[in-house]
Amino acid sequence: MSNAQPMMSEAAEIDGPPVSTRLAHKRRWWLRPRFVISGSIVALMMLMAAFPQLFAGFGSDPAAGCDILKSNQPPSADHPFGVDIQGCDYYTNVIFGARASILVGIVVSLIAFVIAAIVGSVAGYFGGWVDAVISRVCDMAFGLPFILAAIVVLQLFSERNVWTVIFALALFSWPGGVRFMRSAVMEVRNREYIQATRLLGGSNMRIIRKHVVPNAITPLLVLQTLGVGGMISAEAGLTFIGIGLTPPSVSWGLQLASAREYIDAAPHLLIFPAIFLTITVLGFVLFGEALRDEFDPKGK
Repeated sequence: MSNAQPMMSEAAEIDGPPVSTRLAHKRRWWLRPRFVISGSIVALMMLMAAFPQLFAGFGSDPAAGCDILKSNQPPSADHPFGVDIQGCDYYTNVIFGARASILVGIVVSLIAFVIAAIVGSVAGYFGGWVDAVISRVCDMAFGLPFILAAIVVLQLFSERNVWTVIFALALFSWPGGVRFMRSAVMEVRNREYIQATRLLGGSNMRIIRKHVVPNAITPLLVLQTLGVGGMISAEAGLTFIGIGLTPPSVSWGLQLASAREYIDAAPHLLIFPAIFLTITVLGFVLFGEALRDEFDPKGK
């Protein structure tokens, strides 16, 4: 016994901290700086999108109090972000622009997540000809350049609002998630508890819903969280080239597009929406990476 105790102490030193310490550290992953910072940015931007009045002042309207005589004035004490082309307070416009931009990113990613979860689960679980058909459809979708395909679809609409942009982006954003979910399900479907459930008479749909999807969904959730920033950028890019949102919608992409002609005379029209867009996209990307590092270490 006297020899066993030193040996156990040495082994503990070699293996690292005690199990209890490691488990406590594991439980505190959400306190890590990258997660706290990126999560705070994401929460702040989503709150801004949902309740812009909290940031711009209750009762504020982007078109209220406009004075064309003050058009394109630079930042001042009364207008911290300056004044836009119509003589409206640019700070209020930028705050209200968060709603359309973030709504597009989140809804498109949510739609892609649902489609990928359902279709990828069916392909990965059943395999065979079902998997072959779904895989070929994904291959055809991958053959279309994402932005080019979205441009073609958006050209079919005479008036483009938030929902038409969401439709165009969501139409081509799911194939990558389907493949990701398919791979995760194929890894899970042959585990012992799945085989046991099947032997006990569980139906395929019940097995998929109760056992396969809950154990394979996390990597897909992380992937789609990473994709929110990409969808926000896609909306801004499409709008910037004149294919995305059109007035009277308000978004960062529209503000950037309007600022092109006045970049020399009024650079603040380009700077402030660009800063907000960059911080938002970076926040979602870092938040997704923090989730990936914690829940999907194989995906690093």
